[in-house]
Amino acid sequence: MLKRIAAIFLFSLFCSATALAVEFSADTVTTYKGGNKVTGKMYYKADRFRMDMNVGDDMMVITRLDKKVVWNVMPSEKMYIEMAFDPKKKPMVESKFEGEVERKEVGEEMIDGHPTKKYLVTYRSGNDTEQVYQWLATDIKFPIKSAAVDGSWTQEFRNVKMATQPDNLFEVPPGYEKMEMPQMPGGMNLMRGR
Repeated sequence: MLKRIAAIFLFSLFCSATALAVEFSADTVTTYKGGNKVTGKMYYKADRFRMDMNVGDDMMVITRLDKKVVWNVMPSEKMYIEMAFDPKKKPMVESKFEGEVERKEVGEEMIDGHPTKKYLVTYRSGNDTEQVYQWLATDIKFPIKSAAVDGSWTQEFRNVKMATQPDNLFEVPPGYEKMEMPQMPGGMNLMRGR
């Protein structure tokens, strides 16, 4: 469960830092300090995106900016949970992190066959100032890799394919049951079907 929460958090962080007005699909690899890895596949359109992950069980996280919802879809159970979308986590359509205050070029590397410029990015998150490394592929104008400065995590996009993505990728599959997580006394969540 902790791995699933961490993967969703990093996915949200990365999406808030991704600068895209294009459509694409890509394999994702998130590596944590100690060698733990979460692999997945991302599909992206301007107003919607989807992340397929295997974090114990297969899971899809579909974010629909046009409907202001996020669906956590569990294929093995044919169920999904709907949550309100937080507009503060909207992906960027410029080449900057949300709250970015400084971007310093620190090198160049080839990653997955793409020439990249590596940046040290400083940004504000609430009252805190954070830093992250970002590798921007210069041939496709795409942030192909991001990493924590302290080495605690790295996220990479591999096999990036710039192409139109079908709308049905961003819908809950037919026949899935909507679940709710009612708040119980003492702060416990209890999941049940509707």
